[in-house]
Amino acid sequence: MPKFLSTALILALTFLALWMAVPSAVAQQASAQQSSAPQSIRPASASGQKTGGDQEPIETLKVNVNVVGLFFNVKDKHGALIPNLTKDDFGVFEDGKPQTIKYFSAESNLPLTLGILIDSSGSQVNVLGMEKEVGGAFLRQILTEKDEAFVIDFDVDVSLLQDFTHDVHRLQAALNKAKINTGVALPPILGGGGPVPTSPTTNRGTLLYDAVYLASHDMLAKEVGRKAMILLTDGEDEGSQLKLRDAIEAAQKADAIVYVLLCADRGFYGSFGYSGEGEMKKLTEQTGGRVIDVGNKYDKLKEAFDQVANELRSQYNLGYTPTNTVLDGSYRKLEIKSKQNYKIQARAGYYATAHNQE
Repeated sequence: MPKFLSTALILALTFLALWMAVPSAVAQQASAQQSSAPQSIRPASASGQKTGGDQEPIETLKVNVNVVGLFFNVKDKHGALIPNLTKDDFGVFEDGKPQTIKYFSAESNLPLTLGILIDSSGSQVNVLGMEKEVGGAFLRQILTEKDEAFVIDFDVDVSLLQDFTHDVHRLQAALNKAKINTGVALPPILGGGGPVPTSPTTNRGTLLYDAVYLASHDMLAKEVGRKAMILLTDGEDEGSQLKLRDAIEAAQKADAIVYVLLCADRGFYGSFGYSGEGEMKKLTEQTGGRVIDVGNKYDKLKEAFDQVANELRSQYNLGYTPTNTVLDGSYRKLEIKSKQNYKIQARAGYYATAHNQE
């Protein structure tokens, strides 16, 4: 073989080897970057109705439209919902700068995508049955053929019990599957004995923040329109890989309103006290929802669900094209002001990324 052919062959083989190594290196780098985030929700329900083929056109739509959409409620000083207001009754501000409202409507029948997140950790042993029953009744009340919901439970793990569906029978069956799981055997009688046990092998007990992150990132981020999640929990997190701020950021990026129905048997905590409400207020205030304290009372939980249903069906919807057009991923503060000084219940901000423009 002539010398120049031998040299060319060696160079070609070297280039081919380097080219084949690039995908492996990229994959290793991506794997390293994702190692700090919680794993995807498991297991994905075989009955799920959202497929990759269904979601791709939605993602394309969201990227190409540069409008920030906001769903919000308006209340008087007594907390009563105020209907029949118009665009002229409001001002919208981004980072303190006034914005021009592009569209406005009072919506009660837009499709709703809803996530129910139910706490099945040890502290919920005395209220879980109540949550299943009243939660199922709420879904039967609020869901229509054009709405969809999913059910997640969280304890030492985060599990998807039912993927997207409008079938309330499937959703009720999913709620019924939730069982108390602490990762260790519980004594037959609980109450006043100390902190909730956690799994001795994982040091996890109640993965609340991870559950909110995964529900936002894995389930709601690629959906469009009205999106909300309802947490049935005492608000106590134990062992999540992520922090509260990560859960809030994920919910804001998914444009999801978060409600927390604070279900807690206060006697369970004994002398150790209870401290979940403060963190849950931060989560809900930043996303446009609120905390409703129901304790372990059936009637209070039913009333709380009724209030959430009324708010979700009595929202205003507005959109504006930001004067700051740079999509740099930065956080932008939002404020809606009522000219009549009504109370506005809306998310506190958004992240200026292409997929968050609706």
